[in-house]
Amino acid sequence: MSSTPDSESQRRRNARVALACLVVFAAMVGAAFAAVPLYRIFCQSTGFAGAIPRASRAPGQVLDRKLTVGFDTNVRDLPWTFKPEQTSQTLNIGSTGLAFFTVTNNADRPLTGRAAYNVAPDQAGYYFRKLQCFCFSDQTIPAHTTLRFPVVYFVDPKFASDPDTKDFTNVTLSYTFFPAPAPQARPATKAQQGLGGAAAGRL
Repeated sequence: MSSTPDSESQRRRNARVALACLVVFAAMVGAAFAAVPLYRIFCQSTGFAGAIPRASRAPGQVLDRKLTVGFDTNVRDLPWTFKPEQTSQTLNIGSTGLAFFTVTNNADRPLTGRAAYNVAPDQAGYYFRKLQCFCFSDQTIPAHTTLRFPVVYFVDPKFASDPDTKDFTNVTLSYTFFPAPAPQARPATKAQQGLGGAAAGRL
């Protein structure tokens, strides 16, 4: 039984709708994956959600007001022991602080991790700055080895005049180590393929 022009036109419209839905779904999935790194970049550049912007130099102003910075450490899906060498530090707002952390790899092989970080309360994240931190790159620790990492930081003097933060006397800097994403394998160049073939020929 042959199809009528109307039924054929309906099938085509249905196919176009299905294709449009598939394209929208694929775009939404791609946007979801892209949103994670973009959100992290946004947070670290603005201090939003307690993320800490990176600084290139310390401020020239030090206030006659002290702030206590607490340190918190966590590990997710890694056989590591991660601890701060100090539970807290009290320093003048605007002055540079130096804190140390130790990480022990309890596994029988080297492992690579990456540290995420934030400050609580969230409002303080915008004014908390790092001059040096192990969290800006992957860290590979040999088996059964302990490494010591420094963090150099300061709190921007504007912290003391912002209505949302001026009454704070304590903030907490928190780190969490996660397994670092595996690097993507790069295809061999023609030169490398040629060397590989030559080497195989000599075996």
